[in-house]
This record gives sequence, structure tokens and C-alpha cells, in this order.
Amino acid sequence: MSEINVVPYIDVMLVLLVIFMITAPMLTQGVNVELPNANATPIQNSDTDVLIASIDGQGNYFLDFGGSQDAISLEDLQDKVRKVLTQNASLPVLVRGDKSVSYGEVVSLMVALQAAGAPNVGLVTEPESK
Repeated sequence: MSEINVVPYIDVMLVLLVIFMITAPMLTQGVNVELPNANATPIQNSDTDVLIASIDGQGNYFLDFGGSQDAISLEDLQDKVRKVLTQNASLPVLVRGDKSVSYGEVVSLMVALQAAGAPNVGLVTEPESK
């Protein structure tokens, strides 16, 4: 009777697991935005991509889709969102606004996203700590 020794396969699997656990947080890039706290239910996480438009404390705009994290103007952001949404109209669009930014600047970003063809826009907040 022959048996397969699976111990080496388990060792390899554990090494790969450690590698993925270390590299996964490094792959997530973002803009340093201090989000406001809110007592809201989180949206359902889907397997599709998400288009995230951000505005930081200095009023700089960022678009998080495809890995670019450079500050861009509102008009450039609107053009890029329009191009992405023509390819995939069902792509969810989210806004991350720093809590020090005025409400008017966040609204102007949302208006620009709506003009670019986003049917609805979600707001990203931090969960309220108890």
C-alpha cells in the first residue's frame, strides 16, 4: 500500500500564506484622508472594482482606480471618471472626503461625478467607535 506524504505540501502552503499576509497590506495604497465618523451600516462588499474619488485636507482631488494616486484637477478627475464609466456603467462610485474639508467642496466633487455619468455616489466614513 502506497501513501502520499502531504507534510511538504502543508509546509509550502503555510509559507505562501505568510507571504500573502505580509504583502497584502503593502499593496493597498491610498490618500491620507481623515474620514468623519458615522453610525451607518456598511455597504455589501462585492467582488467588482470600485471607483473612489478622494479630497484631502488641502483640497486636492485624487482618483483611485488603476493604481494612480497623483493629485489632479477637478476637470481631469471628471474626464477620467467619464472614460471609466463609459467602459463599465455599473461601476460603484464612492467619495472619500477629509472631515476638515468644507461641505461645499465635497458637494462640488459629487456634482462633478454626477456630470461625468455616475448614477449614484456613496460616501465613505469611518465606523463610529463606542
